[in-house]
Amino acid sequence: MFKDILLPLDGSKLSEASLDSARYIAKKLKSRITLLHIIEEDAPKEVHHERHLTEPGEAEEYLKSVARRIIPPGSTPTRAITSMIKVHVHQAPVNDVAASIARHAELEYKSSLIIISSHGKSGIRDFLFGNIAQQIVGRGKTPLLIIKPNSGPFKIKRVLVPLDPESGHDITLSTAQSLGKIFEARIHLLSVVPTFSTLSGEQAAVGNLMPATAQILLDLREQNTSGDLAGHVDEFQKRNIQVQAHVLRGDPVREILHAVELLNIDLIVLSTHGKTGTSAFWARSVAPKLAQQTKTPILLMPLSET
Repeated sequence: MFKDILLPLDGSKLSEASLDSARYIAKKLKSRITLLHIIEEDAPKEVHHERHLTEPGEAEEYLKSVARRIIPPGSTPTRAITSMIKVHVHQAPVNDVAASIARHAELEYKSSLIIISSHGKSGIRDFLFGNIAQQIVGRGKTPLLIIKPNSGPFKIKRVLVPLDPESGHDITLSTAQSLGKIFEARIHLLSVVPTFSTLSGEQAAVGNLMPATAQILLDLREQNTSGDLAGHVDEFQKRNIQVQAHVLRGDPVREILHAVELLNIDLIVLSTHGKTGTSAFWARSVAPKLAQQTKTPILLMPLSET
């Protein structure tokens, strides 16, 4: 898994928040890393109060200096190590940096993981879910790891996997199994079933018309979810992976954030997809709200619309 990592950098210290995670993953998986800088059309002179890299030669020298810093401290920069880190400057100026990153990941480098630091001129929500992540995840191909600046040393020892209560099989389960095996991590499977008071949209309208029926259905959903998670736990345990299941009631985002804090989670693994109904809220509501409210790294696993 994650044998080819794409690391877009704009030259700012904020964007370099992704370096630690790239080093950590690449060292464990022996991954190849490509450092990418996109020359922006009509670029501002500064980005995040730092000089913007607008000249290809300058950008290439910057990426080479970053490549030397990715090599673990104390390691000898042998040809075998340095060959695992490549640099690329897209020299033709573009007006849509996000789309260019997505094209490089999917077409040129066949990347199995993109790592970005969550910052942007329009704020984290617009940057992540209106631009880069929307184009990357929306195409259903390349997983995206989102790192917050000042989030602390990156590690994968306690992983939270929020699961849609109504999903049958989620791609994040196989990802979590791999993470559990390779990094010897403890996996926490979590499903949040709404309470009557936290229903929204059409479900809330139906609940108000038939409150008793709605309550019975929610309680039944909790029972079914517990059974589904028990089956997933069995699958993990058969592979000798540390795992624990949790079924909570309430607002999904609030309960997930509470679990992240309570369990001291290192990484959240979340699928995003184009399904309709309650499943859609994972793509349109949970992911962006989590990205806004937590410093914990989030790994988005895109699913094609079915």
